[in-house]
Amino acid sequence: MAELSTIARPYAKAAFEYADETGQLQQWSDLLAMAAALATNEDMCAVIESPALDAEQKVAVFVAAAGKSFTDAARNLIDSLAEHKRLGALPAISEAFEIFKAEREAALDVEVTSAFELSSEQEAKLAASLRSKWNKDVSIHSQVDKSLIGGVVIRAGDVVIDGSVRGKLAQVAEAVQS
Repeated sequence: MAELSTIARPYAKAAFEYADETGQLQQWSDLLAMAAALATNEDMCAVIESPALDAEQKVAVFVAAAGKSFTDAARNLIDSLAEHKRLGALPAISEAFEIFKAEREAALDVEVTSAFELSSEQEAKLAASLRSKWNKDVSIHSQVDKSLIGGVVIRAGDVVIDGSVRGKLAQVAEAVQS
């Protein structure tokens, strides 16, 4: 997983810089989201992974499936990814692009996983706390995972804050074993 994000980051950064310079952040965000969805399609995965097709053929199928969505610049990105056998990295590229975009917009999408459903008051307090910590507008997306036992796990981009009971128990177990 870390390797894929390492591969995706330079492509996402280049796409972001181009989109920012040309004033097309939202268009590129939409385009990369569509390309990422297409790259995860079962039939398209078979095309991407096919050893029988060369890079040009894969690009042709990919662009045809996308319809008229691709600009010349987007086509260049797809060509480069296909040439380096990295079309499968499109979901990670889209995700990294969104992180760059959120940083530019001074917004941060935060995924909060908790053992129990958070009330709107708890979410508001958490958002206010994170907003003051990171000095960004925070948007919280919460989900429930009963296996955490208690507490929360907060994911914001590359940052993970594990305040769960399960995480604390794992830390204790690691300390006892060392």
